[in-house]
Amino acid sequence: MSDAPVNKVAESGLVTIDPARFLGNETVVGFDLKDFLFMGMILKEKDFRESMQSHDWTAFAGAHVAVHCSADAIIPMWAYMLVASRLAPAAASCYAGTPEELRKKLFLEKINAMDIGEFRDQRVVVKGCGDEPIGEYAYLEITRRLQPVVKSLMYGEACSAVPVYKKKAE
Repeated sequence: MSDAPVNKVAESGLVTIDPARFLGNETVVGFDLKDFLFMGMILKEKDFRESMQSHDWTAFAGAHVAVHCSADAIIPMWAYMLVASRLAPAAASCYAGTPEELRKKLFLEKINAMDIGEFRDQRVVVKGCGDEPIGEYAYLEITRRLQPVVKSLMYGEACSAVPVYKKKAE
């Protein structure tokens, strides 16, 4: 008789998914329109166009750029269009919103691109703790994507998972 310890977690057949795997290493930068407004509040078309013409857009090469205005100012739609047209040759993408909103968008895009076929009829644990903070939006989206295909879905660690969903017997 063997007294070797048995790893019950390894034998359980659980598949663990770590939401941190969807964190990207893309460069996300902000472009604040406030810096191009007269007195930080008013968009003067001529001055704005000149600023866009003379701005060094190469600083955004390969980056995902979040275009926003931190001032409580009225920004005409064409101004966003003009910025986008200037960013297009250099930036990987541009987005109307804050850098944090753009990071969230990129994160959710990766979750939505995940091949859910590998989780079909599996017992899945979505890891809850990690080095990087993961927002609730990620857990909602992972649940939405996986629930139609998994046998069961849990949150936490394999040794102490919290049941979230279990497929009903057909």
